[in-house]
Amino acid sequence: MRAVLCESWRDFSALELKDIPPPELRPGSLRIRVEAAGISFATQLVVAGKYQRRPPLPFVPGTEVTGTVIEAAEGVAIAPGTRVFAVLDWGGMAEEAVADAIHVTPIPDGLPLEAAVAMPISYPTAASALMWRGRVGSGDWVLVHGAGGGVGLAGVEVAHALGARVIARAGLAKHPMLLARGAQAVLPSDAPFREAVLAITGGAGVACVLDVLGGSLFEESLRCLGDGGTLVTVGYAAGGIPTVPANILLLKNIAVAGLNWGSYIGWSPGDNRLHHAPRVRAMWDQLVEWWQAGLLRPEVSGRYPLAQFREAMAQLTARQGVGRVVLQPQR
Repeated sequence: MRAVLCESWRDFSALELKDIPPPELRPGSLRIRVEAAGISFATQLVVAGKYQRRPPLPFVPGTEVTGTVIEAAEGVAIAPGTRVFAVLDWGGMAEEAVADAIHVTPIPDGLPLEAAVAMPISYPTAASALMWRGRVGSGDWVLVHGAGGGVGLAGVEVAHALGARVIARAGLAKHPMLLARGAQAVLPSDAPFREAVLAITGGAGVACVLDVLGGSLFEESLRCLGDGGTLVTVGYAAGGIPTVPANILLLKNIAVAGLNWGSYIGWSPGDNRLHHAPRVRAMWDQLVEWWQAGLLRPEVSGRYPLAQFREAMAQLTARQGVGRVVLQPQR
């Protein structure tokens, strides 16, 4: 099969497309014909050896795929021919991938395979941040940074599905789309935002900040929280890892929480994916239910054949699109 291969720690642009043997089926797993594979900022860190865990070399990058089951290990209930999305440890940027059945979810008829690339990681990252860490409820105000990206857009839609009121920050070209997806207000991403947030919320501030960016906006975000509010940090796409001024937490009676979706799906030391599997399954089931109800509309702004993996990453890093960028290995 054709696959993007990482043979040593390197820049993403230095990876190569090669013909390699398909991965072997293992107990409790499924073989998937990959129709779409996600590409993300984290992929660059993984292939450079800078992520919190390192796959064994050589490996095929890519942790989220959609496609059709073509083979199932003995005892696995998901039948060949089933359309699915799946989360992987690695191996997604290839014509075929093998995934553990506990991390494979059937896609209902009528829902597109390409858009489903956002379901294994982007949407549950946003949802678990808002629901498990931020404890967002109906009527709460939520501030979402990077709202035009994969996790940010998911955050806007999930918060809206929960009945919350959303303030989204993104580039001006993305504002109409975000308003259509449930945001009550949209602010430009290149301007200070504290005063605008306080004005929109009548001076009360927000109950939760979903921060996918980090960097210099972190402290200003803390000052947007209302009494008892929580900032949930889920990534550092802006490049800088902020420090927490603890006095602000005390004075404002607020909290900072981290959300690492990878810790629930076996990507952290200890690998407790089996322990978390029921909670993870319930999350995916809830997201699929919202998707079927029209509350979630995963967006794909870039589609590239496997051979154009470098161009796909270039679109992503240039922040030129909305939602996700995908590779299509069968093209």
